[in-house]
Amino acid sequence: MTNQLDTDKLPAAVQRVAFALRTVGWVCFWVQLVLAVVAAIILLFAIPFAIPKATVAGASTSAGTGGGVFFAICGLAVLCYSVYRAWSFTRLSKQLRSPAGAVRPKKADTIKQVQLTLIANLSGMLLTLIGAEAISGTLLAKSLAQPQALFGAAVDFSRFIQPLDIFVVLANTHATVAHFVGIIGALWLLDRIHKQ
Repeated sequence: MTNQLDTDKLPAAVQRVAFALRTVGWVCFWVQLVLAVVAAIILLFAIPFAIPKATVAGASTSAGTGGGVFFAICGLAVLCYSVYRAWSFTRLSKQLRSPAGAVRPKKADTIKQVQLTLIANLSGMLLTLIGAEAISGTLLAKSLAQPQALFGAAVDFSRFIQPLDIFVVLANTHATVAHFVGIIGALWLLDRIHKQ
């Protein structure tokens, strides 16, 4: 009951910003967390098999070569930080809804927190996009180098695109989508805060 009375005493603009922070924080937190967990499980399954194996010609045939898996893992690490930042929006909302005597964050501090989250998501998306470029380039090379005759004398099946290669692409795509959700959430929050 007192919490409702304290909330009623808040200015309408602060109430709207607090509600937006809480809503976007929880939506981004859960969407990013689910996508991060799925991507992490896929990468944990794929990494032992993605370690480059040298072929007869001395070239590596794994989708992880050229740093693709490395950048995907770096993007996933930044995604974990972005999940934390989304959760911190809910704590920031709680601070904004605190009683009048408590110290509330200023508008500039709130904007800085949202901008930090936006920068983290943009950085993570850059890393996952670099990983996607490296992975897809390797897959293109594998598809172009596939032998034309399946029943040749010495067919190297590692030159074919394996389902594991697609798992790495899928994990990277999940991380990219999660960062995109974080970017959209942060941009929407910045718009809401500036309008108040």
